[in-house]
Amino acid sequence: MNHIENNEEYGGLVVNKGIAQPPTVNPNLASSRKKRTIYTANDYLDGIIKGNRTILSQAVTLIESTKPEHYAMAQELIEKCLPYAKKSVRIGITGVPGAGKSTFIEALGMYVVNQHKKLAVLAIDPSSQRTKGSILGDKTRMEELSVHENAFIRPSPSAGSLGGVARKTRETIVLCEAAGFDTIFVETVGVGQSEIAVHSMVDFFLLLQITGAGDELQGIKRGIMEMADGIVINKADGANVDKAEMAKTQYKTALSLFPMHESGWKPQVVTCSAFYKTNIDAIWTMLMQYIQFTQQSGYFETKRHQQASYWMYESINQELRSSFYAHSEVNALLKEMEVKVTNGEISSFIAAKRLLDVYDKIRK
Repeated sequence: MNHIENNEEYGGLVVNKGIAQPPTVNPNLASSRKKRTIYTANDYLDGIIKGNRTILSQAVTLIESTKPEHYAMAQELIEKCLPYAKKSVRIGITGVPGAGKSTFIEALGMYVVNQHKKLAVLAIDPSSQRTKGSILGDKTRMEELSVHENAFIRPSPSAGSLGGVARKTRETIVLCEAAGFDTIFVETVGVGQSEIAVHSMVDFFLLLQITGAGDELQGIKRGIMEMADGIVINKADGANVDKAEMAKTQYKTALSLFPMHESGWKPQVVTCSAFYKTNIDAIWTMLMQYIQFTQQSGYFETKRHQQASYWMYESINQELRSSFYAHSEVNALLKEMEVKVTNGEISSFIAAKRLLDVYDKIRK
């Protein structure tokens, strides 16, 4: 920079250039960064069966990816993991908001890992893009379980349809089993149809309830009650113990009015306090009694076979749906048909038929 003081008329004055300013970005930063290792399906498999948590987490991320190239490798990995996927005990856990699921899962989870078992906690949350979900908060609240060497807690995908999220959760179960986890908790974070999705991939479906909120049976969907293999009434402590016992009687009466389960199992109702960790052993005993009962009757294997068949058809439906909406011609006509349907120019059925006809021609 030419300072005015350096002009000839100021010959007696000289201004030094000063010290050059260092760059704002470290020039060695790029070279110091480690490039992320690119794994093959066999690399993932090797790490998973060795129990490497980092590689397992990256493999789950691979499954959750929507990139076509990741999808192909994910399916290859799942197929390679199947022979190593030892059959775990899969337990679905759902409950009304405020039932204390986080505290309950940690209490039951700590009981499980203290029995020298390996536990994976997964979640289905199709609404998390809108609500941001709660599983991340759950993980931070599970202070003991989240750092235990025998526990693996995985938040659900942050976006996607219920079918897609549920399928990815089921595929994650395969990876976790191949990694040596013998107990899997599948938690529903969202509400509504997510309970049905969880029921279709677990061995035991547990409904968590609380008492002291008026009529305990009010507002509970009959379908969820019928799906439950067991009901746990949480927060049965202090002045709430008597209310919990009363609610237990009400639930038992309600369950007796439902048709007998296909398994032949009579759902049980247990009270507990997850906060004080009381009666947690009774819940685990109930779960093990159910597993033993269904294994002896042959229903355990029958249900697993039914679930595998169900998810095959679900995968077909998912692929057909994705393929249909992926075509630009279909999407262009879709908007046109939607306008005509909303204006009453054609019926919904005719519009759907025309769209499917276009799709068929494209496929041919």
